[in-house]
Amino acid sequence: MPHSLFDPIALGAIQAPNRILMAPLTRARAGRDAVPTEIMATYYAQRAGAGLIISEATGISREGLGWPYAPGLWTDAQVEGWKPVTDAVHQAGGRIVAQLWHMGRIVHPSFNDGKPGVSASATTAPGHAHTFDGRQDHQQARALELSEIPRVLDDYSQAAENAKRAGFDGVQLHGANGYLIDQFLRRSTNQREDAYGGSAENRARLLDEATARLVDVWGADRVAVRLSPNGDSQGADDPDPAETFGEAARRLEKYGLAFLELRQPGPNGTFGSTDVPQQDALIRSIFTGPLVLNSDYTGAQAEADVASGRADAISFGRPFISNPDLVERLRAGADLAPNVNVPESWYTPVPEGYIDYPTLAEQGAVPAG
Repeated sequence: MPHSLFDPIALGAIQAPNRILMAPLTRARAGRDAVPTEIMATYYAQRAGAGLIISEATGISREGLGWPYAPGLWTDAQVEGWKPVTDAVHQAGGRIVAQLWHMGRIVHPSFNDGKPGVSASATTAPGHAHTFDGRQDHQQARALELSEIPRVLDDYSQAAENAKRAGFDGVQLHGANGYLIDQFLRRSTNQREDAYGGSAENRARLLDEATARLVDVWGADRVAVRLSPNGDSQGADDPDPAETFGEAARRLEKYGLAFLELRQPGPNGTFGSTDVPQQDALIRSIFTGPLVLNSDYTGAQAEADVASGRADAISFGRPFISNPDLVERLRAGADLAPNVNVPESWYTPVPEGYIDYPTLAEQGAVPAG
């Protein structure tokens, strides 16, 4: 039967009261040591009306985190820093999962004692890295040795354990946007000739193994995965995305995951455009669990895709920045608040542009006519 954006949904073991998810949004408000700060608890609690919050991308290791003031989940201090955040969300009636992140070749050496980033192969991302000293050219990564892959998988396992200690409701594997898992998936960044390279089956191996590690910790019904199957993402691309992401979907289908999220950037999206055939229909035919679509949705488009069955839920990113009560605004048909001082305030570690956006009730506003 057709569903509404405002109907509840079971995302594995997580009971979401609506189908409007908060997508992961890097906001750079943690400390230099990647420890979450008090202001982050306020920010996430303000947005607890989402059916489910997917946390900002969170580093699984020092090696894997290359964004200034982004949070991590590899130290005890980081775990303790996340506890007030998850507590605040739960006290506000919300649910939150941690998105686990290894950036691979996107990590600039300045984050890791001058050592190069790691990737599927010795390649260099286009453009610039964000560092504590401003933008710097990306540097060539080194290929992970076969003997090192178990260590990286152990980092995923430990971060998943730490997410449980921190009070999250589950975890999401970041397999999208040209980061490490995506670098292994796609041919442009994976030039290996061993068990992790060449065929689609081999290139999907790290995705499969990392997912298995998270499932071992949490159970499949509290694990999700994010992929970006359409077009170039930070220089990661593939000549046959149907083959690559069809195999990825087949690998994930066997687990019975809580959900699979697909990022599908529009023409003004951060990580590329949709000047390529959409892969969600193919993935939908293979992956039978809840499917969440993301990027550049309006409320009307989201409602249509849920009603048609194209998606089971929609995750919204940037609209949640300036609309902490996004669910209620969409329900009321109200105008959305603009993102003021954006992108200047996206990554600036101050309260302005972060926790100072009013709700409809605080504005005393009425729905748009």
